[in-house]
Order: sequence, then structure tokens, then C-alpha cells
Amino acid sequence: MLEIFHMDSLIGPLKVTLSEHGLKSISFLFDEECPIDEYISERAMPYKLELDQYFQGERKSFSLPLDLNDLPPFHRDVLKMVSTIPYGKTRSYKQIAQVLGNPKSARAVGKANAKNPIPIVVPCHRVIGNSGELTGYAYGTDIKMKLLELENPQTFVSQIDLFASLV
Repeated sequence: MLEIFHMDSLIGPLKVTLSEHGLKSISFLFDEECPIDEYISERAMPYKLELDQYFQGERKSFSLPLDLNDLPPFHRDVLKMVSTIPYGKTRSYKQIAQVLGNPKSARAVGKANAKNPIPIVVPCHRVIGNSGELTGYAYGTDIKMKLLELENPQTFVSQIDLFASLV
């Protein structure tokens, strides 16, 4: 049985879905009216708490179970690898492909990453282009930048300042 709750975050309202196996999905609700749930069940409260702590800069990793059971094996492998990227760090699609044993599968890694049903917790925002550019993010590069700045403000703010000074 699925359980859904809505919460506010640094990047806007979120819809969080839990299954009997764990966290199933997080959806960004950019253009939708989203009532924030005043009551969160006892079962869902630890998920909300960890997300709140993350957005307040207090949590660097998540500890609650995830439900990736409906995904194809390659997607699960990619997302498990993405889950190991440390807070405040980034990896390229190519690096992930190499670790998975197929250096030529960077594009497939990108496609699997784009279909990540649990953004933020499975930190697909930490995956960048091989040359360091913020390529593709299912929710837009502005959101990707906000999440990266939250995790490592000195690095990303200084990069923005550098580019601004070149203009």
C-alpha cells in the first residue's frame, strides 16, 4: 500500500511516496497548487525529518530504506552507484560508467539517472558532464545548481563569480 505526503522544501513543494519497502518516489510540484500536509503519519515522519534536515544543511546522507524494486537492473545499478557520491562532491557520467565496468555507457548512465524516481535522496544532481558542466537534470539546471550550492556553497558560488567576472 502506498502512502503519500506533501511537504515544503528549499526548492519548492514536494510529493513524497512510500511503499511497504521504503521511499518510492519524490516529485517536484513546481506549477501545482500543493497543500502542505499538516499531519504526517508516524511511519512517514522519519522520511520528512531526514529531508527537512537535508534542506537545513544538517544531514549529509540518508539512512532510511529505498524502494527501487520496479526499476530495470541497470537503472538500479546506476542509482546505487550514484547513492555513493559523497555530499558536496560530484562525479561525471563517464566516471560512473567506468566504475560500473562499461566506460562507453556514459549516455545510458545519463538516461538511467534522468529517470531517478528518488531525486535528492539518490543524489542524481551530483552527476555532471565530463568537463564539469551542469548538463541535464530532469528538474532543470537551476534546481541542480541550488542543490549543489546547498551542499558545497564555496565551490559553486566561486564558480559563478568566476564566470560573472568574465562577462
